Amino acid sequence: MRIAVIGASGRIGGAVAEVLKDRGHEVVPITRGGGVDVHSGEGLAAALRGVDVVVDAANAATTETAAVTEFFGTVAHNVQREAAAAGVRHIVLVSIIGIDRFSGGHYAGKLAHERAYLEGPLPVRILRAAQFHEFAGMMIDWTTRGDTAYIPKVRTQLVAAATVAERLADLATAETAPARTEVAGPQALNLVDAAAALIARRGGPAHVEEIVDTADPDHETQAGDALLAGPDTIIAGPTFAEWLDQQYPAQPSH
Repeated sequence: MRIAVIGASGRIGGAVAEVLKDRGHEVVPITRGGGVDVHSGEGLAAALRGVDVVVDAANAATTETAAVTEFFGTVAHNVQREAAAAGVRHIVLVSIIGIDRFSGGHYAGKLAHERAYLEGPLPVRILRAAQFHEFAGMMIDWTTRGDTAYIPKVRTQLVAAATVAERLADLATAETAPARTEVAGPQALNLVDAAAALIARRGGPAHVEEIVDTADPDHETQAGDALLAGPDTIIAGPTFAEWLDQQYPAQPSH
């Protein structure tokens, strides 16, 4: 199959592109650096010519609610329009578990992403995933001030990006598939604990502190069970501890 991957230069887009290539499919990478802007629509029609399936793993450069909602909504409408014109069979979208319960930020943007796609003519297969294992490191980098990482209180069920990429490839190439699927890792944990474990293994700031931003209207939602697996979620490893062993092997003691 000829499969276009939007965001092929990103973490999950690059991973799914490699999985698809390994399975013998032809991948059309759609990236701004490659001359295609899915937000403005520039180059999109030409990029989708002859494509069978589109996988959307686009990311936004902002988390401001109005801007991210506009970005993802516009991208979805553009892709639906041009993909339908190109004769694409279906679209696969990666999204996030629990976003229906959030009111702002990136989660609101992804909900707008889903809804805009579902308004279009082509069938859409949505994979809602838990946060990736790499999210812990991203939060450390974003929140470190001086010698302390200030990690928001978040309850999550971290999953391997490689696992999500495999599921996206499955949805892209299957003859039939559910309209929505969820995938999460085997273990629910507090993000601060994952961050502390990562710092202990790779090094980093001397201290890790869990904080609650009461100015964030979603702070109670993210600290509760909204981002955790539901009864129909596919649970897939490795655990965060196993992922740490893979990425940062423990050094033998002398």
